[in-house]
Amino acid sequence: MRDMRFYPEAWPLHTAFVIARGSRTEARVVVVEIEQQGVRGTGECTPYPRYGESEESVMAQLAEMAPAIAQGITREQLLAQMPAGAARNALDSALWDLECRLHGQSLWQRSGVAAPAHIRMAQTVSIGTPEAMAFAARELERQGATLLKIKLDDHYISERLVAIRAAVPQATLIVDANESWQAEGLAARCQLLADLGVAMLEQPLPAGDDAALEHFIHPLPICADESCHTRADLPRLAQRYQMINIKLDKTGGLTEALALAQAAREQGFDIMLGCMLCTSRAISAALPLAPAARFVDLDGPTWLARDVEPGLAFECGAIVDIAP
Repeated sequence: MRDMRFYPEAWPLHTAFVIARGSRTEARVVVVEIEQQGVRGTGECTPYPRYGESEESVMAQLAEMAPAIAQGITREQLLAQMPAGAARNALDSALWDLECRLHGQSLWQRSGVAAPAHIRMAQTVSIGTPEAMAFAARELERQGATLLKIKLDDHYISERLVAIRAAVPQATLIVDANESWQAEGLAARCQLLADLGVAMLEQPLPAGDDAALEHFIHPLPICADESCHTRADLPRLAQRYQMINIKLDKTGGLTEALALAQAAREQGFDIMLGCMLCTSRAISAALPLAPAARFVDLDGPTWLARDVEPGLAFECGAIVDIAP
């Protein structure tokens, strides 16, 4: 028999995080602990209102699954018993952690992925004035970041990007519009990004309203975030996107995420690995996906005033000292 408990946590940010959908000042997560034979596995998820999730709805889903967890349901069985999303991610992550601890293995060993010594990752520049965003980009580069993710909404796009590119002419830039753009003028905007040397554009149009991406030749790769959650989404993405952003809170955990990554690569998609605002617990659960990703965007914990302990070793633009 297993015992499970779950509870919410709030982690204040050191700086407001501003994207097209609004501003946040804390990361609100739900933690799951599953105990078996005196060994405890832990998982974390971030309920996301964009997907109809809240702390309350996630904890209701977890409560509903408590009997199955107690009776020993496996990660693979969870895929059929629960929908993808934050609640399943918390359970899947806790079960991976429990398995690792029961077998005396690391997550790298358990998943069969070789651990790199360090992982290069994006640092995010959140929405502000062109001057403020350029200053933030320059500071991140000065601190060691070489890959910057630029958050944009539907305003001052050229002004912001021109200012940022002037501030960091050597940095690799990727842009995330978080569904805030429209089909009209999209091709011209994409060409502007390409002309400024932007390496990738993430989710410019709303999920479910992105057919316009089929109607022009993309001058830079376009990545599906809100449009891609699980393997079931891949068939409708083929003519619209060249890359998918995998997040455990969307896939419902590493088990589906590994399968999604393999299926996506087989179908010709590049992989981006992303995260929500979260602690190192959530990032640790996703690390086996990093070596095969073209872009890694796991800076969620770097926005926290204080991370969970023990946490991962973050430097500006990298996760370092990774234990195999």
